[in-house]
Amino acid sequence: MTGILKSMKKRKNGIPEDIIPLFENIFQVYEGNECEQKFLKAMEEHLTSEQRFRIFEQNGSCNGAGQDKARISFANEHADKPLAERLKIFTETFGRNAVLNDDNTITVTFACSHGYYKHAPKGKFPFPESVETYFERCAGGRLYELQKVLGIKLKIKSVDVSALSENVSNPVVFTFEAA
Repeated sequence: MTGILKSMKKRKNGIPEDIIPLFENIFQVYEGNECEQKFLKAMEEHLTSEQRFRIFEQNGSCNGAGQDKARISFANEHADKPLAERLKIFTETFGRNAVLNDDNTITVTFACSHGYYKHAPKGKFPFPESVETYFERCAGGRLYELQKVLGIKLKIKSVDVSALSENVSNPVVFTFEAA
């Protein structure tokens, strides 16, 4: 959360200075999962989706996660291939479902198997009030991964969590566009 708070303070991200103390207070008062839950909830209440996307593009979940060597190697090995072909090989290699759409956006369907998500009791997400923001943050991790393997600059266009209402094991749909 410290990285997110730091990014929020940068003028380029367009976060109003008068709400920064709210987030600093959450960070000082709460710890661990409770801090994260309250912080994400406050982001949902006080920031637009565009502002959250901008922050999560810089500080998404699972950035790196020990896979950068494999991602960079993949990017170097497949740099000469068309984007659609690289995405197909990426899907086969990394087990992600990534597709190049007709409008040149990239859609990734992803069922998160870590963090709070994997501890969801009997098909329920543990923090329903911040589920959308939680997965917006996850989109930052998927963005990071795609940028590494594809060697292109992207930004988050949308995050669709609607399938989770049926069952938490359903995939979330992330859409990215060229930056």
